[in-house]
Amino acid sequence: METMAINIILEERREQAAIREEKAKSQMKGYYDARVRGVSFRPGDFVYRANDASHAEDTGKLGPKWEGPYEVTEALGKGAYKLRDMEGRELPRTWNICNLKKCYL
Repeated sequence: METMAINIILEERREQAAIREEKAKSQMKGYYDARVRGVSFRPGDFVYRANDASHAEDTGKLGPKWEGPYEVTEALGKGAYKLRDMEGRELPRTWNICNLKKCYL
């Protein structure tokens, strides 16, 4: 009889902890969503490309972190973009938005 009462109390505490956890997660999500900015590029925008992603130059830790500017030629969806350099040559692969940064010319 006593073990049954203890099990009921433990189950109630677990439910209360789950409710508190869900509330805390919801508050954190709201805090994050209020401060995050959505970034997207349109064809014709100019961007810089992360040097770490392209491995074009290995200049050490004091080298440039970004290279470019490049022109966005096509937005493929889900953060993928086709780029063209300033001479008009199309880059051979697509680039994800996390490796791109807006260039203000």
